[in-house]
Amino acid sequence: MRILGIIPARGGSKGVPRKNIKPIGDKPLLAWTIEAAAGSNLTRTVVSTDDEEIAEIARQWGGDVPFIRPSEHATDLANAVGVMQHALKTVEELEGQQYDAIMMLQPTTPFRRTEDINKAIQILEETASDSVISVVDVEGHHPARMKYIEEGKIVDPPFCEDYENQPRQELRKIYIKNGAIYLTRRETMLKNSFKGNDCRALEMPQELSANIDSIHDFRYAEWLYQEYIAPKRTEQE
Repeated sequence: MRILGIIPARGGSKGVPRKNIKPIGDKPLLAWTIEAAAGSNLTRTVVSTDDEEIAEIARQWGGDVPFIRPSEHATDLANAVGVMQHALKTVEELEGQQYDAIMMLQPTTPFRRTEDINKAIQILEETASDSVISVVDVEGHHPARMKYIEEGKIVDPPFCEDYENQPRQELRKIYIKNGAIYLTRRETMLKNSFKGNDCRALEMPQELSANIDSIHDFRYAEWLYQEYIAPKRTEQE
């Protein structure tokens, strides 16, 4: 199966300015994803950016930047599906051949591993699914404990816990997309969907699921690096 990895890294991030090239540990944020993809079973991985500085830093860390993303696909409102479709069609035109699937690898989830990428590929290859998306257990933020506020009063939503302060062990496990991996068959993506009708889950642990959208998220990722990622790397050396 030919699978194209696409790392979207536009220059105009707002929550954390220039976040794709801000350092986490010993490398820019973008480099974590470039390196994880480089050792994987992806056929090819490209960086899609509208920014020349990001493109140059990506190349310094071994990234493949065969085109500069057009401005219409780099606004705050640019649709991720459109960004993926543009990259897919551009690479296929340059190569003169098609891919079977594409994997979006957002640099804002930096700690996904090469083995996570390969596991997602394995799931897609072994099933008739349309897609594989990485998820993480919500743990202490279970939706059953959420509330509406109406005119200052707390109101239970329809999906609330069966009784007040129900033990979490009794609540059905629920997951949220962690942003690390979106693997989608070509025909599904060209129908404007990451999921399709049959989407399989790749479960990932909390410590690898930091998803950076704000400066608070960035600080949390820095803490994870110091407390978990760096010690693990030292153990493996």
